[in-house]
Amino acid sequence: MNLIILVSSLKGSGAFQLEKLIKVDEIDIKMVLFNRGQVSNKKKYYSRKIKKVFKIGMLGAFNGIRIRKWYSEGADKYLDIRSIKEICLDNNILFNETTSINCGETIRYFKEAEADLGLSLGNGYIGSRIFNIPKYGMINIHHEELPNYQNSQSIIWQIYNNSSYSGYTIHKIDKHIDTGKILLKERIPLVFRATLEDTVSYNYVRLWEKSSIGLIKLLCNFDYYLENSISQEKGTSYTTPSISQFVKMKINFKKMKKNKH
Repeated sequence: MNLIILVSSLKGSGAFQLEKLIKVDEIDIKMVLFNRGQVSNKKKYYSRKIKKVFKIGMLGAFNGIRIRKWYSEGADKYLDIRSIKEICLDNNILFNETTSINCGETIRYFKEAEADLGLSLGNGYIGSRIFNIPKYGMINIHHEELPNYQNSQSIIWQIYNNSSYSGYTIHKIDKHIDTGKILLKERIPLVFRATLEDTVSYNYVRLWEKSSIGLIKLLCNFDYYLENSISQEKGTSYTTPSISQFVKMKINFKKMKKNKH
């Protein structure tokens, strides 16, 4: 199986997964493409941001910025992650950059790669002009259970719902977010740490580790998983929590952590 990998961060899950994939002989990485995330339609972009702030409140928006660090800086605390560009240079993998996910540059690079399959790691919305280019389309690793946690940050919404599990789902990319056919999924029990922040960071890294094993298994037996893929039922979509929702997460976390001891 040969791949083109699309990432939106030079570190993070993309770099972690790449380190694992390069060790597998059956997987040939044709190109890694880093999109710099420039906003092409600023009016539409800021309109969505304003609507989101109205929905979750200004305090929720500021708290959301704080929570994002639990995933980025929290992962760095547990893993020594190299830059994806450095990994590519060390392993003679073609590395390119593009301004944004759905721009003409991305289309051009995808066509040049002539890959069988596209792999999205840590990106936002990908349009059909991109995901339809590879022979078998594109797949994504969503570090949460689908269809119940579409567009959801890992772990926190499980805790909001009093669930002591999380999981990952590898699915085909279609025209909506996190709604494509499920190829492989795994449910994983949460390990409760001293704080909610550390519980999120620690289990997020565990999801990376588990999903890397699942991804390699899937890519080495892709025809089987594609043939047995399952269409998603109607799911539940989440966004950044409001302050009241976050308070419920904190309360639930304390109760669940206490019950585990």
